Amino acid sequence: MVRWRAGTVTALRREWTGAVELDVELTDGGTMRALAYPELVGRPVPGDRVLLNAGALLMGLGTGGYALVVALPDRLPADPVEAGDTRDAGHLVKARYTPLQPILLGVDEEASPHRAALETAEDVAGLPVVTADLHSALPAILAGVRADAPDARVAYVLTDGGALPAWFSRTLDGLRDQLVGTVSVGQAFGGDLEATTVHSGLLAARHVLAADVVVLAQGPGNLGTGTRWGYSGVAVGEAVNAIAALGGRPVGSLRISDADPRPRHRGVSHHSLTAYGRVALAPADLVVPDGLAPPLAREVDAALAPLAGRHRIVRVPTDGLDAALRASAVPLSTMGRGLDADHAYFLAAAAAGRHAAALAH
Repeated sequence: MVRWRAGTVTALRREWTGAVELDVELTDGGTMRALAYPELVGRPVPGDRVLLNAGALLMGLGTGGYALVVALPDRLPADPVEAGDTRDAGHLVKARYTPLQPILLGVDEEASPHRAALETAEDVAGLPVVTADLHSALPAILAGVRADAPDARVAYVLTDGGALPAWFSRTLDGLRDQLVGTVSVGQAFGGDLEATTVHSGLLAARHVLAADVVVLAQGPGNLGTGTRWGYSGVAVGEAVNAIAALGGRPVGSLRISDADPRPRHRGVSHHSLTAYGRVALAPADLVVPDGLAPPLAREVDAALAPLAGRHRIVRVPTDGLDAALRASAVPLSTMGRGLDADHAYFLAAAAAGRHAAALAH
């Protein structure tokens, strides 16, 4: 189940919030590119001996192509100064019962400074929440919000279907100045705030971060088997139910493409159709951007027709969105395709952001 490797750090490469990229010379020969999370394992330096979990890299799986540093066995980090031996610094255990489970302060725990704001919170008062099944939609949705509401307070709720550590995402690192904060929910961790469930994460976004708009999506590195139900992003349908239960306004960012080589993802991806057509029991605004190429527009309309009885199909004008996408603070990429290679995908995400901004105002 785990493909172990050991080696020595030979060089440090890129670094972003919460993560350090390394070159490692293996004890059995060869080299590997690895990633360390200093909050979990300490900060590596050249010469450190490292233990690696290399399975995903060796099998060609996962986003980024890294082995992951499990420990610096000769130089363990000190215990967190604030932790002590009690629950006073938090007792949320995430990535539970795995060897690297972090213990964190939950935003609504007794020891949290935000406890009073959340202890009796029951709703998010119409908060628009854009749901997306791919992390790559985040910067495009944000671009759509900013196109019409440059001063809107936008929060990101990171769900646990993809990368659990928020630190893995270079996209998120590049967008930090444009977000009022990130709430990591479920088994995900490393956000500005930690929450137990999607529900408590949404409440924190509204009542602690004072968000006008929320984007909810899994981290990078989603899990899929190529089947209708075997895909982590289907959970956005459950997120729609959570948003509605709390009195929010779900806005579905549809996965639309005429560039994906896989037939099941052309037009409206079968994952979006499953999430919103079968899993979501509450109505959402499903956003369709104007200006799609006529063949693609016809395909999208036909795919969404069966969903119109449950959801609101919302047509959104796209003037100015291409310029907003091209001005994105981070590069746009989905499944290895950039803006021009899969324009409809990013345009649909930006249109969902524009619609959410309109609802917020």
